[in-house]
Amino acid sequence: MTKNIYKQIIAMGGGGFSMEPENPLLDRYILGLSKKEIPKICFVPTASGDSDKYIVRFYSAFVQQLCKPSHLSLFNPPTNDLRSFVLEQDIIYVGGGNTKNLIALWKEWGLDHILREAWESGIILCGLSAGSICWFEQAVTDSIPKQMTVLQCLGFLKGSNCPHYDGEQERRPSYHRLLSQGLISEGYAADDGVGLHFIQDKLEKIVSSRLHAKAYRLEKIGETVKETLLEPTYLGKI
Repeated sequence: MTKNIYKQIIAMGGGGFSMEPENPLLDRYILGLSKKEIPKICFVPTASGDSDKYIVRFYSAFVQQLCKPSHLSLFNPPTNDLRSFVLEQDIIYVGGGNTKNLIALWKEWGLDHILREAWESGIILCGLSAGSICWFEQAVTDSIPKQMTVLQCLGFLKGSNCPHYDGEQERRPSYHRLLSQGLISEGYAADDGVGLHFIQDKLEKIVSSRLHAKAYRLEKIGETVKETLLEPTYLGKI
């Protein structure tokens, strides 16, 4: 009898250990999704150019949690068998940075195909900023300096995504403009501290590490853009 495999992605607008080092609510939520008592969580810092400081911050945060942390560098690979390394993990956590470079490097190394296989086998995928938008078909990105543009991403999830919706003032008007001009597909935006939890390819839950942070559904109706507020479940105590 074939067991039911849950494909899960948690796309964070911002937050987690790198933006909220004193607030582990989102990171603990992600760890709690694993069925393992001590889940193996692998950080992928490609978008930051495998920043040493970013990697250290990851380990500093996750050694305090009940898990087994590791990281995957493409500039200094841990093995010549990336597929086996990735498929041994329980959670893949992708960091922020330049998404355009992330997509290019992943495709060059075949990591895009490996991560799809991981997702389809039940390994949890998550990340913030670049690590959020990479999973969608399209995204609003600042990968090119001084402008917000549309980026074609991996397409594990349908539609588009925009992170840092409340944290960077150009995000909301840029998403509205690109959608109204038909340059990007309909999708979701998330404030810093908000996680969009997809099971299979459906948005099943929205969680937040910040009391007043929100998520949004953006649709094009005629020539106008409709923005619908999506209220998250706050993970802390009120």
